Amino acid sequence: MDFSAFLKSLEDSGLASGLRGSLYYFPFIESAHVMALALVFGSILVVDLRALGIASTHRAFTRLSTELLKITWGAFAVSALTGALMFVTNARVYAHNTAFQVKMVLLALAGLNMALFHLTAGRSVARWDLSPTAPKAGRITAAASLILWLGIILAGRVIGFTTTGAQAKEAPVSTVNFDDFLNNAPSSAASSAPPGAPP
Repeated sequence: MDFSAFLKSLEDSGLASGLRGSLYYFPFIESAHVMALALVFGSILVVDLRALGIASTHRAFTRLSTELLKITWGAFAVSALTGALMFVTNARVYAHNTAFQVKMVLLALAGLNMALFHLTAGRSVARWDLSPTAPKAGRITAAASLILWLGIILAGRVIGFTTTGAQAKEAPVSTVNFDDFLNNAPSSAASSAPPGAPP
């Protein structure tokens, strides 16, 4: 099975069809996704600002990050789940959308940046835990984190504007012409009916 066929199978699944066919499910899922993403960014923002020495400098870094990162991971799980549910409803369109691809790349880079923090400044956190700022490596990764997450949010907004109402290329095109409704299509259809046909 090639990638396009896999994406189409996601769209054709009962879950995706049920979400597309509901008046309430998709808006609810999208709202939950946005709120969860706001929690992810908000909690990361506080930790990054602490590492940069801009906010909460009177608090120990480890205590602050321990408290907030529980929220971060919980909100990220909700965000990932709701994002996956939205993806399956129109998988082919999302997969080929440039903003979606950019968002996925930025998410991967944010993960690598977090790993880099733990491999550098995170290893010596006991030495600077009470200091107003993190070491240089910690400040660099904190600044990069803020930039990456702002990019993720921006890309997410662009996705909404560039996929709204979009259909996969292979999806059947409707044969209904809106002009027919304006030009009294029922009467024209009746006039073209064969003789003897009911009006």
